Amino acid sequence: MAEAISTPAVVVDIDVAARNIGRFQAYADAHGLRVRPHIKTHKLPAVAEMQLSAGAIGITCQKISEAEAMAAGSAAIRDVLLTYNIVGDDKLAALRALAGRIKVSVVADNAIVVDGLSAAFASAEPLTVLVECNVGADRCGVGAPEEALALARRIAAAPGLVFGGLMTYPPAGGVAKTEAFMAAAKRLIESAGMPVACVSSGGTPDMMRAHEAPTTTEYRPGTYAYNDRSLVARGACGWEDCALVVLTTVVSTPAPNRAIVDAGSKILTSDLLGLSGYGHVLGRPDLAVDQLSEEHGRVVASGPTRLQVGDRLRIVPNHACVVSNMVDAVHVVRSGAAPALWRVAARGKVE
Repeated sequence: MAEAISTPAVVVDIDVAARNIGRFQAYADAHGLRVRPHIKTHKLPAVAEMQLSAGAIGITCQKISEAEAMAAGSAAIRDVLLTYNIVGDDKLAALRALAGRIKVSVVADNAIVVDGLSAAFASAEPLTVLVECNVGADRCGVGAPEEALALARRIAAAPGLVFGGLMTYPPAGGVAKTEAFMAAAKRLIESAGMPVACVSSGGTPDMMRAHEAPTTTEYRPGTYAYNDRSLVARGACGWEDCALVVLTTVVSTPAPNRAIVDAGSKILTSDLLGLSGYGHVLGRPDLAVDQLSEEHGRVVASGPTRLQVGDRLRIVPNHACVVSNMVDAVHVVRSGAAPALWRVAARGKVE
């Protein structure tokens, strides 16, 4: 069936994705964790519906336009957490409009963001705001439990806002640090008389260790729906768990040990994530994708590649999330059915 797909193409095995979704949901249910998956990986309302049907309480989006596209694409999507500081009058107006249609909560890590949210929602239904905490990833987030308390107090006192809890995106391997920080912040805030209704964490690499941070009440896995080469390298999954591949065709064999495919950086992504090369060729571990230009991928081997012009390869990309955002549609395959084309509804929604 895949022979009918024009290359390069992103192909998603939806049966594998469903298995991945069910596996983590079962783990979370067993450990009393609420699941709020991040849709950045697939950007597809239909996959979000699969996650909600499996038991997720809502979804996570990074940007307002992403949330708008997901909500417009499915009547089932009615509870969204935006895990990004919202800055600017245009974005605050869009957030208020979105909050008038569906349940929305947001995060903040500084007083300026909190004050902007308050000004936008002072005359609207109250907006739930979580304090974003930095537990070691060194991106956004307050840097100490005491700072989390101070910002929680500011949120609770701000017109139009409700303090909703704590949120973090930890680094891989940071389970112990996550628990130490979030438990300390929760104790401080509750000692000040404010309930901490939600402690939200995330990250696919450590998702099956989420129970080791028992302060966490909600988990936001993203890449788990598809998986990718970086997660195989970390031992989080196997190649059989990778639902997304880039299907590509050999267009040149200029040397015995070198072939060129029609997938370059515009579909495979140049993200390395600490790896060597730009993807794993399924069924051919002797091959390496060692170089990309925009529309060409170079495949090499230590000996003859044994490839011919016209051969097709399936490549698991280093980072599935970026690949999803590079194409207008993905080819969805499932057992016993013809491939279907699903439009990536939230593609390019980065504002």
